[in-house]
Formats: sequence, C-alpha cells, structure tokens
Amino acid sequence: MGAAEAVTDALRELHRRFAGLRDGQLADYIPPLALADPGAFGLALISMDGHRYSAGDADALFTLQSVSKPFVYALALSVLGLDEVGRWVNAEPSGEAFNAISLEPVTGRPDNAMVNAGAIVTTALIPDTPDAPRFGRILDCLSRSAGRRLDVDEQVYASEALTGDRNRALAYLIRSAGPLPVDPVAAVETYFRQCAVRVTTLDLAAMAATLAHGGVHPLTGDAVVPEPVAAQVLAVMATCGMYDTSGDWLLRVGLPAKSGVSGGLIAAGPARFGLATYSPLLDPTGTSVRGRAALGALSERLGLHLMHNPALAGSTVTLVATADEPSAAPAGARGSAGRERVAAVAAQGALDFTAAERVLYALDEARPRETGAVVLDLRRVTAVDTVARAMLRSGLGRLAADGVRTAVADPADRLALLPGTAEQGGHPAVRPFASREEAAAWCASGPAG
Repeated sequence: MGAAEAVTDALRELHRRFAGLRDGQLADYIPPLALADPGAFGLALISMDGHRYSAGDADALFTLQSVSKPFVYALALSVLGLDEVGRWVNAEPSGEAFNAISLEPVTGRPDNAMVNAGAIVTTALIPDTPDAPRFGRILDCLSRSAGRRLDVDEQVYASEALTGDRNRALAYLIRSAGPLPVDPVAAVETYFRQCAVRVTTLDLAAMAATLAHGGVHPLTGDAVVPEPVAAQVLAVMATCGMYDTSGDWLLRVGLPAKSGVSGGLIAAGPARFGLATYSPLLDPTGTSVRGRAALGALSERLGLHLMHNPALAGSTVTLVATADEPSAAPAGARGSAGRERVAAVAAQGALDFTAAERVLYALDEARPRETGAVVLDLRRVTAVDTVARAMLRSGLGRLAADGVRTAVADPADRLALLPGTAEQGGHPAVRPFASREEAAAWCASGPAG
C-alpha cells in the first residue's frame, strides 16, 4: 500500500460516486457506437513525472472520434505554422454544435479546428506524399502522443464512411467557398479514419499529459510537437473544445478539454497533469455525462481550475535520502543500524494537489523494501492547501497502516486537521516534530508500525 495511492483513492471515489449515473444516450448515428456498454466507466490521470493513476474501465478500448481533433491540429501547426493554418481555419469559438455549418461569411473559413468543419480542413492540411501518406502521419502523431502504437477499428471506420453524409456535405460546402486544399472525398475519408483510431482511457490521459507537458510525452520523453504548438492547441481547447458549452466548462471546471461521441473526454492541466474519462452515455452536446460530472467534481475537490493560483512546479521535493546519509541524520546517530532504516523526504514551497502528488510519490520511492520508517520534512513549506493536507495525511496514514513508522518535521503544524474536520479513512494520526533530527530519532527508537 503506497502513499501515492491517495490519488488513486480520489479516482476510485469518483468512480463509485458517478458509476450509477444513468442519464444520457448512446451515440446511435454511428451504429457500432450504439453497441457500447452503457455501464462502462473509466478514469485516468498521468502527472508530468509520468506517474499513472486509474480507476474503473481504464483499459477498455473505444474509438477517438473528436478527441483526435486537437492532436491533428497540433500536427498541422507543427508542419505549417500558426499563420498558414490560420489562413484555412480560424480559432474563434463558434457557440454552435460540433456538426454545425460554422463558416465565416466572407472567407468561408471554419470557425475553429474543434468543430467538424474545421477538423476536416485541418486533416486536409496534413501533407500527403508517397513516402509519408497523410493518414500515416496522423496515426504516427496520435500513437506518439499515446506512447504506444495505435490502430484503427475497421468496423467503426466502415460505419462512419457509410453514414457520414453530413460531413461530406460540409466538405463540399467548404470547398465551394474556397478553403479546402484537397478533394472533399479524400479529406473526409481520412477524417473518418482518424476518428476510428482505438484507444483506452489511459492512452487518452497520456495524450492529454503530452499536451500539458509542452508536447513531450511524460513517460517516453518523445517530443511529439514543439512547446509553442502545445500551448496553442491548449488555448483552442480551452475556448472551443467543448463546442457550445465551452464557456460554461471553462468557468466551472477550468481546464482545456475535448470530448468525443464515443464517450472519451480529455482535460489538461498545463505543466501539471493529463486527465481522461470514458463513459459512452452522452448529453445533448455529445459529451459523456459521467465524464463531465467526474471531471467537474475532481477539479473542485483537488483545486485544479486553471485560474487558481498554483504552487510553483518542478522544485517541490528537495531531498530523498536515508538516515545514514549526512543530510538526513544528526552526526551522533550516523552508522546506527536502527537509523539506517529511516528514509527522509523534504519538500518546500506552497503545496497544492500537483505538489502533494509529487511528495507522495517521493515517499514511496524513498522507502526501500527493507526500510521501516519514513520522515517527511515540511520545514521549508510555506503553505499547504486543504487538498494537499488531506492527501498527505492520507498517504502517511497508508504507510503507517502498511507497517511503516512515519513522522513529520512540521514545526508550523501545517498538516494539523482544521477545526471541524475529521481524519479520513481511519488512518493513524500524523505525529509532528520540530526538526527532522527529532523525527528521525523517534522513528529509529522503535519498531516499524
């Protein structure tokens, strides 16, 4: 039982809370989507350090549908640049449904790359050569964003090709106005195929995390798109990714996001995490009912709204050591067999959800299997928000329940329970000390547990 399981606990609690939500309908205009399990529900989160957390049906396969749009837009921006792509596709919220005729009156440009009209043009902008076919480039970008080789659900693709007359009509209408650089049929057939690429919820979380991480996959280290492109895509997702509810989503949830009619939904916290959900029951806008509810609740619970003042990223954990090292133990106790069992993790700055997740993961990493004690040093921490406090207390409690002797160097008592709150999960109380040396000495003085 690791300390970082506190993050998984949050996802599991959301899964339990919303799994019984039966509102919404399956997408039936693409026949295979109507065969999806209405009870399927998966959640996943991947941090910028590549830590993966999931709950529910996070490994179930489904097709990308419109969640493919931000990544193909990123590919077009990478190849052609913002000014050239902007000649063909605008970046303004349409305030209309995903399949609306959202074209500028004079230029004929689609309003943005997140609606179907704009996505078809964006797909058409990807170069197509004998050595690098258009769809091959697209599939490669999607696969690198996910961190594994993806494939196409040929049954879904065939069904979309059979029933996609509205998208073909959009393509011909755009071509009649000017801004479609290739044959409409070719553009739409490639668009259908990109929508039929299969993924899991964990894949989607990795894809969202890649955009949040400046275009670099947090697990593979692959630089999929340049950092400025990732920022541009996140900006369009924030203003246009949820179609005619984008403003309400940004107001309430506060994260760049993109939904798809198969039930997939991604959200990105820049420089913090990638989030994803899957549940195929949709609201009238084509967004997953459970996914929307779960991400809204998670954002509120963990303080993820983009406009909140975040803790500084990247330098939260300043020490991971064992007590026999000079930096972790007082000089008089070095070399003691008991003291060698004590691991120490030190943190600094203001701790929010993202920072607390890093600390919890460091606690798990710091404790070798034979180590029976862990000290968390918070002396250089300036603030701990309510979310981080609950996560750290829960994580330390998990370690204690697993037989690990835990103590905190917390002279400011920042982990103290607030008035009117109770310990969650029945975990043992956190034991604070004025210094790391005192905490380590207490840990070394008795058996783990």
